[in-house]
Amino acid sequence: MKTQFKNLISNFAPIFLMLMTMFILGFGCNTSKPVPDPLAGWQGDFNEQPNQVIVNDYQNYIQKLPPEERKRAGISDWLKDGTGQHAIMITIGLNGTVWRHVLIYDKDNKRIKTIKYASGDYHS
Repeated sequence: MKTQFKNLISNFAPIFLMLMTMFILGFGCNTSKPVPDPLAGWQGDFNEQPNQVIVNDYQNYIQKLPPEERKRAGISDWLKDGTGQHAIMITIGLNGTVWRHVLIYDKDNKRIKTIKYASGDYHS
């Protein structure tokens, strides 16, 4: 009986160790992917006067945010992409997380896309 038990352990031990290693490494390497920058390749647009249509739109957008977000919202970037499109980045620090709201406008200054994502943490 003891020999059968030894054989069982010697046959099962390598498989057990391999499974445990896979289990430990699988949890140890579980990191979240960084958020891709939706404005990669865009450039700061500091030479032009802000278009009033865009200004009215992003101010309206901010006014529709929940009160806590609205009072913490600020414009962090005014960008262009070289094709006539513009983007406004609104940054909101809320409960330890930095949130970005990106409003993208076409050549006719019409908003065509809104992107919201968490971009990092902060400590107050």
